[in-house]
This record gives sequence, C-alpha cells and structure tokens, in this order.
Amino acid sequence: MALVGSVRGLSNGGDADSPFPEIIELNVGGQVYLTRHKTLIAVPDSLLWQMFNQKTPKELSRDSKGRYFLDRDGFLFRYILDYLRDLNLVLPDYFPEKSRLKREADFFQLQDLSKRLSPKVSKENSISEEISQSDPEEVGFLGGAGGSTASFDPTRFVSAMTSANTRSPSLESRKSGYITIGYRGSYTIGRDAQADAKFRRVARITVCGKTSLAKEVFGDTLNESRDPDRPPERYTSRYYLKFNFLEQAFEKLSEAGFRMVACSSTGTCAYASSDPSEDKIWTSYTEYVFCRD
Repeated sequence: MALVGSVRGLSNGGDADSPFPEIIELNVGGQVYLTRHKTLIAVPDSLLWQMFNQKTPKELSRDSKGRYFLDRDGFLFRYILDYLRDLNLVLPDYFPEKSRLKREADFFQLQDLSKRLSPKVSKENSISEEISQSDPEEVGFLGGAGGSTASFDPTRFVSAMTSANTRSPSLESRKSGYITIGYRGSYTIGRDAQADAKFRRVARITVCGKTSLAKEVFGDTLNESRDPDRPPERYTSRYYLKFNFLEQAFEKLSEAGFRMVACSSTGTCAYASSDPSEDKIWTSYTEYVFCRD
C-alpha cells in the first residue's frame, strides 16, 4: 500500500507519448491535490500546460514525498483546478477573495479566467464621470492652484483618491463589535514549589467573532482554510492565527481600535503517571474578550 515514485504509485494510463501519468498528485502551498493530467493541460499556453506538456518530470520541483510542488496559495488553487475541469467559473456566495484569485489566475496565465475576475467599472464610476460631477473648487484643488483645470493630472487624481481610500477606512470596516481570543496552554511543575516550571509552546490561538471583523484585524495572518466560505456578517469560531504569540494578537487588536473588556481562564491538574512523586502536568484554557465601540 506504500505510495512511491514521482506520483506515489499512481497508474500511468494517460497519453502514451507523455512522460506523465494519467493521475497526478500536487502539493500546492501545503495543500495536496489529485487530478488528471489532461485537466492540468486543458488550457494551451497556460503555465500548467507548459509545465506538464512541455517539460519532463525531472525538470519539475518535488516535495519530500515526490509530489509536484507549487509554491502558491493552496486554498485558492481549488478554484483554479475547478476552472480547468470544464473551463467554467463557479464561486460561492459572499466570496471575498476575488482579487487574490485573479492574482493566481494571472500567475498561472489563465487569461480568460483573469478577465472574468476583473472588476467591472461602470460609467457612473469612471474618472471622467466623477470629474464632470465634481464641484469646480474640488477639481481645481486636484488639478492645481487657483482652481484651473488646465493643469489637471488624471494620474495624480487616481493616486490621490487611492491614497485617501487607504488612509480612511470605510464605516463598514470600522464598525463596532467583539472579538474573542482563546488559547490552550500546558506546563509541568515539580512537587517542590520552588522548582522551575517547564512551559510548553502555545499550540494554537483561536479567533471567535464576526467574520468581517476578524479579517479586518488579522488579514493574511488569519487561517481561513477551516471556514473559507462564511459570509462576512456571520459569526465563526473556526478561525485560528498563523502565529503563536499572544502579544502579537493583542497588538493587532489594539492597532485596530479594540480594547480588552474581559478575561477568563480554567485549568486542570493531573499527575503524568501513577507515581505521586512524578511532576504534575497543568493544562489551562484562557479567553480574552476585546471590544471596539
């Protein structure tokens, strides 16, 4: 039952002229995928087509278990692969990762998919429409001193608007709410009260609260793979952080305007063995509640 070789023992039933087997195993950013060879080469001239049609298995990167390795977003690759199966794009409702998925589509050179993910700019939102509806004094401020439109620079206008949007978070992103941070810890302490305690590393910091608030505060450090399709206004307790330092989580919450309003902790103690002379192992679970008014 052991899986061996570049495709870990999967049968070679594909194109007789291809050095690749029919079923291929991929490691994309730590996520493992199984797919057919013909799926990966479904779009001519794409990056995957070049890799698995123009190159040989020896030319491609592998992980320690022989799987073909791609250093890309493992979560978003599921949508890339789904698109390659029938060249159709189906995304879940409230999908917040379109811009990141477009970046992946650009990387894999899937032009049609990238176009489908491109934001549609309506006429009402075009720069020219905004200028024509603006107050003359505002146009003068953006164009140059004295209110003259002759020196108006569209590039400067876009840059100014982008900078303003970056500096001034929307009311939606700054709304009030609660976020709860939780973690489990354990340590061993000898029967001698003066003995040094042996602390163990915090295994995982969990995040509970409204999805939109959690993403605003923790951004890319939030592991969304356990709850990827939850609408932004729904609550979740399935997120956890990619780092293990409580202080780092507290700093991010503080920078986002949150303050700690409550804290609770529970703990249990047990002997590591039936021998009462052995050290005790203490385990605890702690929650910190943060609020932004």
